[in-house]
Amino acid sequence: MADRLPIMKLPSFLRGSREFDARVEAHRASLFRAGYAWTHDRALADDLAQETLARALAHAGQLRDPERLRSWLFGILANCWRDHLRAVRPGVDIDTVEDQCFSADPTPEEAYDRKAVVARVRAAVALLPVGQRQVITLVDLEEFSYGEVAAILGIPIGTVMSRLCRARLALRDRLQRSEAPRMDAAPIARLRSAK
Repeated sequence: MADRLPIMKLPSFLRGSREFDARVEAHRASLFRAGYAWTHDRALADDLAQETLARALAHAGQLRDPERLRSWLFGILANCWRDHLRAVRPGVDIDTVEDQCFSADPTPEEAYDRKAVVARVRAAVALLPVGQRQVITLVDLEEFSYGEVAAILGIPIGTVMSRLCRARLALRDRLQRSEAPRMDAAPIARLRSAK
């Protein structure tokens, strides 16, 4: 049959399939990271990376230039993501789908920011006097009422409210100071160009 396409010869690095498998597998982490950045869903990102690897291995003969393996894999990942969007939203043009999170999971940046805030708040709470620390922990973290805190600590409700107010003011001041840029840092020296 003259109409048949010629069978493409695999590039030399594809001849040993273990070597190709290893090269493809080496990109799993970066495929997952990209998938997670697109989906904000760890399970879906893992599925997309896995599907990408499976398609790459099944269609290894379509890779024309071995030097473009990485971009070829990311093209497959983009296709897998489009296929997922089409399956989730049938009849909707994926080019018109607004960016949205398919999961309530925080992005890596949001998770890092949240951990940093929690660490700053914990450090600020640790600097409070013991009485204020107890009250703010019981009221704001454990959500006890003022009456319950008064009974727990054996102090009047007025004292609970007074300590809580002072603790919150102190925390606000400390946290605002920790956010402000440090002015005591040495200025950056400017280099003068030799003329």
